[in-house]
Amino acid sequence: MKIIIVGCGKVGYALSQQLYEEGHEITLIDKNAERLQPAIDNLDIQVLVGNGTSFLAQQEAGIESADILIAVTSEDEVNILSCLIAKKAGNCRTIARVRNPEYFPEIEYIKSCTGISLIINPEYATAQEIARLIQVPDAMEIDSFAKGRVDLLRVAISEDSPLHEMRVMDFSRKFNHEILICILEHDHEVIIPNGNSILHAGDTISVIMPRRKIPSFYRESKLATIGEVNNVMIAGGGTMAYYLAQILEKSNVQVKIVEKDRERARTLSLALPKAMIVNADATVHEDLLEEGLTKMDAFVALTTVDETNIFLSLYANKMAPVCKRITKISKMAHDDIIDELPIGSTISARNTTTEYILQYVRSLNDSYGSKVEALYRLMDNRVEAIEFHVTEHNAVVGIPLLNLSLKKNLLICGIVRGRKIITPSGRDTIELGDTVIVVTTNKGLDDITDILSE
Repeated sequence: MKIIIVGCGKVGYALSQQLYEEGHEITLIDKNAERLQPAIDNLDIQVLVGNGTSFLAQQEAGIESADILIAVTSEDEVNILSCLIAKKAGNCRTIARVRNPEYFPEIEYIKSCTGISLIINPEYATAQEIARLIQVPDAMEIDSFAKGRVDLLRVAISEDSPLHEMRVMDFSRKFNHEILICILEHDHEVIIPNGNSILHAGDTISVIMPRRKIPSFYRESKLATIGEVNNVMIAGGGTMAYYLAQILEKSNVQVKIVEKDRERARTLSLALPKAMIVNADATVHEDLLEEGLTKMDAFVALTTVDETNIFLSLYANKMAPVCKRITKISKMAHDDIIDELPIGSTISARNTTTEYILQYVRSLNDSYGSKVEALYRLMDNRVEAIEFHVTEHNAVVGIPLLNLSLKKNLLICGIVRGRKIITPSGRDTIELGDTVIVVTTNKGLDDITDILSE
């Protein structure tokens, strides 16, 4: 597809890179020539210095023949206007990043008035991810499928876990085949395991299961180390903290936000009457201790500086090692070191935004009989977990899975058929109307038939 991206910030550059790698024709627009230079140096795409809200700039970028325009500048109004002009000029699909909380209650109205296909609010979407992690505190990462009925959990194996030195096939027998290991990371190597793969202490595994099975899984696996989360401390009172507090309050979780800017703290106290807002500097350890860090069930570092968030979570690990820790990371440069640090789960609004947009783009690709319903990039983008909805008969329908010639490093790990959730065996089949969950190290699958080898 021909895709125009307006805005070459972190998200715009990441989208350009990933969509180009998936074979799309990309034109990147930004009014700042310096911001375009990394794309010029590293990507084989077209770039244009110009204003994304300009009809002439969009025309020069080829809007009349474009399939999608994606607007991800730092200004919501620029993104909305860029999409509105693109819709009128080229009648293409449009995607806008809109971050201002004032627009949040009006998103559906804005979409209906402007014809924007997808509006993504990164801070709210990321706050939802954090809330899911707090609901299942021992999970390092959670991704949901089948409208929330199936979850993929990433968990760590400790030395005293009964999973230590267990074969994957024995794991399946223990949990009655309803819970399946999809991904195994051992010594930084990521594999799609088979029945003979052996689990070791220090490994992380991604396990798929019906959501209702999560409590019993933790009891039987003895992986649980953190109890139910009833109170949360958030360091930093930005937009993401505001959304997170709103979500947690609905679950009756007590929230305390530590924000050093007095005016921002006052604004939050008015907007979040149920939360406790503390005007203090989270980087001052005495302030955190005075506000009860050691008594918290969870600690979330959401300041605007990655290094600050990392150090805050390290301090929380030292002073309250049993509490759930979640750390916001924005810069990819940190990825090669943070995995070794005890800072708990890491989240990124940029990654959340790109995942949502890539999922939407994949769903638009010409496909034979299926549609991408969900897409997650896991393990530093080394693995993809994809949910397909089978809409027509094709080469995989009605054939036992053991008779399908599947790509290597690919696992069909779930089939949802109506109300039934199937952990598939070789005798199971994919049928019309099914939702199929696939985990693979192969990149760029956009149709269910792509699971087949050439």
